[in-house]
Amino acid sequence: MRFRAMVLEKFNEPLRMKEFEVAELPEGSVLVRMLASGVCGSDVHIAKGEDPRTPVPIILGHEGVGEVIEVAGEKKDLNGEPIKPNDRIIWNRGIVCRKCYWCTVAKQPHLCPNRKVYGINMSCKDYPHLLGCYAEAVVLLPEVEVLKIPKNVDPASVVIASCSGATAMNALDSLSEPLAGKSVVIQGIGPLGIFAAVAAKSMGASIVAVIGGSPERLSVAKDFVDVLINRRELSEEERRRKILQLTHNRGADVVIEAAGDSRALMEGFNLLRRGGTYLIAGVAVPQDPIPVSVYENLVLKGITLRGVWVSDTKHLVQAVNVVTSHESLFSKLITHRFRLEEVNEALRYVEERRALKAVIHFE
Repeated sequence: MRFRAMVLEKFNEPLRMKEFEVAELPEGSVLVRMLASGVCGSDVHIAKGEDPRTPVPIILGHEGVGEVIEVAGEKKDLNGEPIKPNDRIIWNRGIVCRKCYWCTVAKQPHLCPNRKVYGINMSCKDYPHLLGCYAEAVVLLPEVEVLKIPKNVDPASVVIASCSGATAMNALDSLSEPLAGKSVVIQGIGPLGIFAAVAAKSMGASIVAVIGGSPERLSVAKDFVDVLINRRELSEEERRRKILQLTHNRGADVVIEAAGDSRALMEGFNLLRRGGTYLIAGVAVPQDPIPVSVYENLVLKGITLRGVWVSDTKHLVQAVNVVTSHESLFSKLITHRFRLEEVNEALRYVEERRALKAVIHFE
């Protein structure tokens, strides 16, 4: 069987269509026909060579939902259900070694330094080649964890669970106290920020406020959150006063950075109450250092500052459950759909923030 894929051969150059042949599958592998592939903001950074993990040539795309074509031997999903042809599945984008300190002792497998990720650090140079989601098919190696999804769910809606959704659930999972009754401020109004908002509300947060600068994204988000704050209309000080008004002059219990920009932290510290928690979830590539007033922002306020890196298997399962419980909401996030051969245009739309969520569809 032969399948087409869009390949990044050189950084800062357009992806090019290539064809790959799949012959014999490794035992325990699954050949999957792609139904939907999410175009993540980090794909833009990767294509520019800003992610130090990425080799070339590579098939980008780490968010995928597909339909099983063939299973080499036996394979079960995370619920113990046998995987068979025509099943619709989603998969954990990362593969961990299960041997290092983080996998075995610390029980933090998502921090495994040997972690391999589809579409990010697995080159298409060697067989079985199809190790990214910007392709007509993908080969899931035996180590990949998969989860069946209902056939009545739009694959494009659930694809967000692969990355943004799972990362948002990892962030919220790291909180030491339940969210019920808490105030949450989210910096950033992309897929990660909106997913975090929906999840926080479903977990009982009393107020969820989102700060963003795109009128189009703010318009979409009005159905997801309690308070929308346009950073282009209000100054930083006005935004701080707005949050104080919403939180009895205390500041937010939880602030989530989902903007993907380290500079957002300089504002975020001032939105957080004493003893609050700041979750840094959006910064995914190296960036310039920022100044931090350690005494005023960290020590005096006694805050918890937590970095959030990718996700674990349970976070994918949680994210899928959130999507399937709110499918009508998440379908509104998909503002643009592209064909496989239009991937370069899709990346441009994401980079220019013209798309809230762009998806490559194959049906």
